Amino acid sequence: MKIRILGTALQDTARRQYASTYLINETVAIDAGCLGLWGSAEQQERVRHVLLTHSHADHIATLPLFLETVWTPAPECPTVHASQATLSTLRRHVFNEEVWPDFEALSERMPPFVRFRETELEVPFEVEGLQVTPVQVHHAVPTQGYVVREGDQAVIFGSDTGPTKRLWQVARETPGLKAVFLEASFPNQYQRVALASLHLTPEMFAHEAAQLPPGVRIFAIHLKVRYRDVLERELRALNLPNLEIAECERDYEM
Repeated sequence: MKIRILGTALQDTARRQYASTYLINETVAIDAGCLGLWGSAEQQERVRHVLLTHSHADHIATLPLFLETVWTPAPECPTVHASQATLSTLRRHVFNEEVWPDFEALSERMPPFVRFRETELEVPFEVEGLQVTPVQVHHAVPTQGYVVREGDQAVIFGSDTGPTKRLWQVARETPGLKAVFLEASFPNQYQRVALASLHLTPEMFAHEAAQLPPGVRIFAIHLKVRYRDVLERELRALNLPNLEIAECERDYEM
């Protein structure tokens, strides 16, 4: 499995992640915060499935641009997988003929722009040779992480979350778990902000990581750009043996 965190800045791309998209094997994206501003039209066209974790803007912002860019007058189109709550938000607040055309309705009258598929928590589904299982996490709006399996190996994408439980229970029950991508949004001094917004500080990150099976690689993601330097220092000070601070536009092989 090849995973790339898409970059969102022209300068210092590796370290500046303003919006979230994770690309798997070049054909499946988790979230679309920056997907529609990335790469060439041909690179975007290879992405056939988008798995949304939740409805916050940094995770869905460029979905309309992506769907417009990859449209062709053909019967094939991307499929967007998301919870009922997230799909409802997209229909009411994005594809509503005011913010953006209703691509779902247009897809019934012409070659389709998009297909929406509602996910169910802990019910696996198949996309592009991957088995994907949504698992609830603890955030300000309904949010799900994903367990993604390819063959005998699995990776967990934790999405935005405060302290959570069920995802780590699933992690301990997941055979062949190789890596977990876990957020660390705010420095320790802003724990109050993290708790209010249901994000993690490095200290909170360590508590979550302690619940993982031994030997699993732990990638720190979603570092707020303004605080990245202090976040990196605080994360490294944890001395977690399997910790890696993830960088954008770099391929991680599992």
